[in-house]
Amino acid sequence: VRFLESNHIYTYCGIVLVAINPYEQLQIYGEESYPSRWTYIEFYSRYSILMSHVEADRSDKKQTCKNVLQRLIQDSNQYKFGRTKIFFRAGQEATLMITQLQKEMESLSLGKQMLEKKFEASIRESKEKFDQVKRSLLDEKENEARLRKIAENNSEIQKQDHEKEVEALKEEIKRLKEDRVGLQRRIEEGVQNQRNNLDRQMKEQSEQATAKVKRTVRQILGGLVEEEKLLGLTPHDSEIYEPDDLLKAFEGLQEATRILENHQKEQKESYEARLEGLILKMDHLQNENGKLQNLFQEKSNVNENIRQEVSRLSSENSVIPELKQQKNVEIRNVLHRKITEESSQRRYFEEKAKELEEAKGELQGRIEELVEENAHLKRQQLMEGEAKNKLREETSRLTAENMDFEEQLDQKDRLIKKLQNQIKCLETSQKAKQNTTSIIPKEFLGMLEYRREHEPRLIQNIILDLKPKGVVVSMIPTLPAHILFMCVRHADYLNDDTKLKSLMNAIITAIKKVVMSHHRNMELLSFWLSNTYQLLNCLKQYSGEEEFQKQSTPRQKKNCLQNFDLSEHRQILSDLAIHIYHQLIRVMQKTLAPAIERNKSITTYRNRSNSVYNEAESYTISSILQQLSNFHAAMSHHGMERCLIKQSIKQLFFLVSATTFNQIMLRKDMCSCRKGMQIRCNISYLEEWLKEKELQSSNAIDTLRPLAQAAWLLQVNKSTDEDAKEIADNCTELSPVQIVKILNSYTPIDDFEKRVTSSFVRRVQSLLQDHEGSSQLMLDTDHRFQVMFPFCSSSTALELLQVPSSLQLDFLTKI
Repeated sequence: VRFLESNHIYTYCGIVLVAINPYEQLQIYGEESYPSRWTYIEFYSRYSILMSHVEADRSDKKQTCKNVLQRLIQDSNQYKFGRTKIFFRAGQEATLMITQLQKEMESLSLGKQMLEKKFEASIRESKEKFDQVKRSLLDEKENEARLRKIAENNSEIQKQDHEKEVEALKEEIKRLKEDRVGLQRRIEEGVQNQRNNLDRQMKEQSEQATAKVKRTVRQILGGLVEEEKLLGLTPHDSEIYEPDDLLKAFEGLQEATRILENHQKEQKESYEARLEGLILKMDHLQNENGKLQNLFQEKSNVNENIRQEVSRLSSENSVIPELKQQKNVEIRNVLHRKITEESSQRRYFEEKAKELEEAKGELQGRIEELVEENAHLKRQQLMEGEAKNKLREETSRLTAENMDFEEQLDQKDRLIKKLQNQIKCLETSQKAKQNTTSIIPKEFLGMLEYRREHEPRLIQNIILDLKPKGVVVSMIPTLPAHILFMCVRHADYLNDDTKLKSLMNAIITAIKKVVMSHHRNMELLSFWLSNTYQLLNCLKQYSGEEEFQKQSTPRQKKNCLQNFDLSEHRQILSDLAIHIYHQLIRVMQKTLAPAIERNKSITTYRNRSNSVYNEAESYTISSILQQLSNFHAAMSHHGMERCLIKQSIKQLFFLVSATTFNQIMLRKDMCSCRKGMQIRCNISYLEEWLKEKELQSSNAIDTLRPLAQAAWLLQVNKSTDEDAKEIADNCTELSPVQIVKILNSYTPIDDFEKRVTSSFVRRVQSLLQDHEGSSQLMLDTDHRFQVMFPFCSSSTALELLQVPSSLQLDFLTKI
């Protein structure tokens, strides 16, 4: 629902936009309407106890709510499902609450039984002591009542009995103090004995852990390093008492493992170098063997030629007998000479072949040795992996045991504190018993009475004419909300339905009128947001519902509303508070926008100059911090709850981050290393501001993550494959489109800096293919986080509040 005009509410019904007048046509109390409304998230969180394990599907809460309602309420006409909310007819919410209370009572009874069984043995002794004290106090109370009756008849006898009773009470208090001191002494002795036992166990385990660490280091590095270095890698002390000592021992083991890995790496490199040399030598010998085989082939060819020549000569000899003798002599000489040469070459080749065979055998043996050494190294690596796994298991076991001991100590400390608190409560009750007098002061009921004709004057003075600054100076900021609720209580006390409805409608109408009339006034919007939220919390706290009374005092529980259920008005006030919150955010954003958008704000360093020229020409991060401090101070002065302040600051931080990020996307001059350094520096100023205001838990720093990752991307190296992988791993808040845009727009700050190459951008794109992200380049600066109004119990006692005369509310009477 959005309040756009003073007399109309614009809401969506399906896909049709409808304008209605809430003061004429909206039937809050009609029988055919659906007065109760819950969003699916609120219904899921409120009635999750009614859901079974099968129905409680967190991925689709809307369907889960439908299934639960169809099971709990058989008549589908009693509720309707909207786009974002569930609408109930009158009485259905009470049915669900009764079912929920029954379920909670069952779970509470089971939990109570378990707790009673668990703590019965440990508190039996202290319970007996407390029972004795309780009985003594009851006896004292009975004696006091008896003495009071006697005192009505005879004042002198009453005085004497009172003095005796006082003396008896003093003796009883003295005895109780002695018992308390003895009980406290026994508790301290038991705790000290338990702590000594735990220290002794931790000492034994630390000695075992030290021995295991030393033994593991010697097993890993035995024979590789000197004894002095082994002593340096193990803990010097014989005991490990703290987690830091355990971490130091673990670091020593890691150092030993690293030394062993380096040694194995060096051995592996030397073996690989020798293996490469042997492989080269083997290749050379294979080439020589090929050459020898070629020579043998040539020899066989020569012998074949000789045989052919002999056959030719023999044929010629048959033709020319006279030349036979000469030819035979010449042939014998040639054959003898060739045979001699061939025999010498054959012997030489045979010797070479033997040498090659021997070298080949040596190479094969050497290769077998290298294979064995490689297998040995693999076995050593497996053994080292097993040793590392054992070491990790032992470390995790020791860490788990240490955490168990710490939990036991914490449990003992909590038990001691609980007993001490109970003792203090007993002392307080005894002191209150001593200070009790017979004079009973006038008791107020925490209500303000007014006449029906004074209602317009009440609304005029307390809402329409009220100035926030005056209220902040002279009284508590949320006093208007408490005064209005005290008037509501009186109408409920009188059981006057007409008066109650008229007052609630007048309050809501007046707040709307003030907000619409001063929709640009940040101070007034903050003030009435705080008071509207406080009035909503008062209606919840005093509604009588158990979930809102867990932190209430007995007197506050007594002051609950008795006759009317104002849950419908609470819903209207909640919608009104949401409207005021969004209007406040818009006003603060309009005030903060010039410091972000004009010139340089967050993209320049903090201005430390006193020059008037610098202050007039540009904004710095100091402007944003000053404006944020002003907003925080105003909301704090108006008594706004911390949860609303945190949500407002988170929304403003998102505006700063989104606006600056969009400037990086649009302006190429913003994409440089210098700008990235400036943005990172100013983000640190924003983080310091959050720490100074104690707002770290607001999650506002999470809204700066995209801007911080963009600043880091501008500063990191962008050249190698390792750089591309680092960018893909670290830029988790940026989409691939945004990362590529920043890389393409990056501008070097001088001629010595290299530009980002297109090949590097393509490598980054290939690494980001599997990354999920939006395809939008810009961030939506108009995005609004969902506002939550958690219940905050008020410790203010209504019966003690005083109405200042400056408010001119003399027609109000304190009841």
